[in-house]
Amino acid sequence: MIKILQVKSCKDKRAFIDLPYRLYKGEKNWVPPLKMERHEFFNPKKNPYFDNARVQLFVALKDGIPAGRLSAQINNLHNNLYHENTGHFGCFECTNDTAVAQALFQTAENWLKMQGMNRVVGPFSLSINEESGILIKGYDARPYPFMPYNYPYYAQLIEERGYTKIKDLIAWNYDSSRPIPEAAAQIAAVVKTYPGLTVREVDPKKLKRDVKIIRDVFNSAWSKNWGFIPWTDAEVDKLAKDFKLILNPRLALIAEVNGEPAAISIAFPNYHEAIADLNGRLFPFGLIKFLYRLKTNKIRSSRLALLGIKKEYRHDVLAGLSVYLYTEMHRRSHEIGQIGGELSWTLDDNIKINTGISLMGGEPHKTYRIYEKGL
Repeated sequence: MIKILQVKSCKDKRAFIDLPYRLYKGEKNWVPPLKMERHEFFNPKKNPYFDNARVQLFVALKDGIPAGRLSAQINNLHNNLYHENTGHFGCFECTNDTAVAQALFQTAENWLKMQGMNRVVGPFSLSINEESGILIKGYDARPYPFMPYNYPYYAQLIEERGYTKIKDLIAWNYDSSRPIPEAAAQIAAVVKTYPGLTVREVDPKKLKRDVKIIRDVFNSAWSKNWGFIPWTDAEVDKLAKDFKLILNPRLALIAEVNGEPAAISIAFPNYHEAIADLNGRLFPFGLIKFLYRLKTNKIRSSRLALLGIKKEYRHDVLAGLSVYLYTEMHRRSHEIGQIGGELSWTLDDNIKINTGISLMGGEPHKTYRIYEKGL
């Protein structure tokens, strides 16, 4: 017997959050997120996403035991920007059971229709600026921070409900122990001489200021990208707070032209290396292990999550600014003893960006899919 619960109580939310820890038990490539962080993420008082969204979480019980979960959400920022009535789904986890998945999606779709939505897109957990897509290729390696992991059968469960591909997202493997490709080095050498161009590290002592600069560059550079949603002031404040713990200034760069911010290149240390064996718990000893690994250069890889140039600086020599920043990140990664990591994600049809990553020696190694369906 299958029953779908709307998450309302603290007990329901615990069942929602705890399900993946049981579902992936023994799966070596799944990294248990920190439970404390997950509870904060789904707390409307602590996650600024909820300021501009309506969210309903669902848990599927089969014979009384949690067997699946799903979120349905309406991002008002998205619908106001694109003049749509589009709902989103996310946080999908499920046993390999078509009936459970069908019941979850039917309930979520009905909820979205009752809210006036005529289309659903996902998965986003909860926003396109957080975890996006279902992994459909590259199950043989752990995910990097803010990138999802799931079993191969997830795509089939979603497609059986009538969802079809709208976009694929590509994650690129990058080895910083290799020499910088000659073509990229030549472009970077020319860009470096541009009058007034400087590259500086994000200043941990002025983090709120620099995160606002990152926000402004992001909102300019990504504004024409598919699915773009701007960061809000509240999200910037939350980012500044979160960055304090994990930021490595050596891999967080702001390019300026005559003192004006022009581009950013931000990589997150792959802190999954530091938490993979903690089973989601920081206490009693997990916090000590985490901080020790984070602060003693035990982390050997990073995820390059943001690299973008403001629209007004994409001209003549500065058109190669992204290549210059790639080479700087390569050099710095090598200097701090990292082996490289992942560049993620890019849209599968963003030919210009993907060509640039290939030029730098990046190799696609994971694919994530985003689906849509009419309601």
